[in-house]
Amino acid sequence: MTLRGEGLVKSVVAEGGEDDRALRPPRLADFIGQSDLKEKLSVAMIAARTRGEVLDHTLFSGPPGLGKTTLAAIVAAEMGGRLQSTTAPAITRPGDLARLLTLLEKGDILFLDEIHRLSPVCEEILYQAMEDRAIDFILGEGAAAQSVKLKLQPFTLIGATTRAGLLSSPLKTRFGLELRLDFYAAEDLARIVQRSAAILRMKLSEGAALALAARARMTPRVANRLLRRLRDYATVEAQELIDTQFAAARLDALGIDELGLVELDRRLLSLLIGRYRGGPVGLRTLAALVDEEERTLEEDHEPYMLRLGLMEKTPQGRVATRMAYQHLGIAAQNAAAEGDERLPF
Repeated sequence: MTLRGEGLVKSVVAEGGEDDRALRPPRLADFIGQSDLKEKLSVAMIAARTRGEVLDHTLFSGPPGLGKTTLAAIVAAEMGGRLQSTTAPAITRPGDLARLLTLLEKGDILFLDEIHRLSPVCEEILYQAMEDRAIDFILGEGAAAQSVKLKLQPFTLIGATTRAGLLSSPLKTRFGLELRLDFYAAEDLARIVQRSAAILRMKLSEGAALALAARARMTPRVANRLLRRLRDYATVEAQELIDTQFAAARLDALGIDELGLVELDRRLLSLLIGRYRGGPVGLRTLAALVDEEERTLEEDHEPYMLRLGLMEKTPQGRVATRMAYQHLGIAAQNAAAEGDERLPF
């Protein structure tokens, strides 16, 4: 049986829908990890409830799969409002956004994912909605045209982005709370996996939870998907208890190595080292060589490898590090002996 792991790290995959919802913590107290963020968010929500106000507009940023959508649902539950969610690319016309805003009731939460991809004309509408709780309509045409201001109910906009640097300054400054999610420690991921295993009625040893956490790319979404794949193997092979050995062997079969790299990660590093002697290589070139979109590499693969120290970004392009050579079993000293000055060591 040959399975590969690229699909396990895609930012959006329509897989395991009911399980995904069941595994999400319903309250902030149940949310594991991100302690600094939770403290700031908790204080803001308690203060808003005490004053009888809606929560300030909130921006969640960070790599995909860390819990931005889950936190939006938690905010809605704890603030007692309805959650209305969509993605910025789905809003193609200003009228689409205006309709969403006018349908909001008092205390509702509007969750806008990938907010950095919102069109400039829609941003203009959002500025006034966030600041003045109103939007302007133009009725009629020509000399008979007139502007009509429509007041909106008090609401909270929660924006989520993997590319906070792409947000325009006028939009970013209108958020009262800016909270960044960081990659998870292995211990926190192991706790998440054990919680999920209990919900899925799986028997998972502590060692297996740690082994899975070590390969989950520091990301809860990936950890839960790998857990479901282990459940599949356990079901097929009638394995009642998933222990460390079983988990490691089946994760190897999925193409997930001990650092959590999938086949595409290893291909990227191998190209950098084998074809370009470590780099630097431009993102567009790498994307063309592996037949993948630049955005996918930049958002789903690079952040993790940068965090591990397998790759570096320079003004000239991407560069493989000594650790990448070691992980792939390539003798870096041999490459350096050939006189290649581009090696980053």
